[in-house]
Amino acid sequence: MLQDIPTPTPVLREARPCVLETERLTLRKPALADVTTIARLANDRRVAEMTRRLPHPYTRDDAARFVTSLGQTHETVFLIEADFEPVGMVGVDWRNRETPELGYWLGVSHWGNGYATEAARAVIDFTFEEYAITQMISAARVVNPASRNVLEKCGFQWTGVELHRMEAIGSSTPVDCFRLTRGVWSSLKSWGKTRRSR
Repeated sequence: MLQDIPTPTPVLREARPCVLETERLTLRKPALADVTTIARLANDRRVAEMTRRLPHPYTRDDAARFVTSLGQTHETVFLIEADFEPVGMVGVDWRNRETPELGYWLGVSHWGNGYATEAARAVIDFTFEEYAITQMISAARVVNPASRNVLEKCGFQWTGVELHRMEAIGSSTPVDCFRLTRGVWSSLKSWGKTRRSR
């Protein structure tokens, strides 16, 4: 059982590259060899319009810039693979170290399989286990009930509605905001095991 030990400021250190494995998925750091596949999955307006920072169209150059920048950003990012095939991305944005933000997206042909929930749970576990944080946040567009459902199944609780700017639509739009505390996560931890390899 995890103890919730309060710390004045979370410790954010450079995590060693690792691979997370769930029942059906493998989550690993994206590589340059994945650029073509990432671009193909992300270059769909239906995906981009549900994310905050994906542009549309999304090109191989966009994907290459993203992958090569990972060492210099405030993000922990995993490529989601099902049966050795990339299906999307999941990660944590650390720009606010006290309240890291969970984000995820899947290629359209992989929607409806439960992959987002499974991947999100693995990354939530990794984040709470590796870092001394007390909570995580996330958000979903109000017109995206599937994403809100993922967050609720992961234990996130609704905190209100805000306007967030979406790059693909070039304007701000209402989003439902959510928070997951360490205490709630600890009580839900029985949702399954994630294996980790380094």
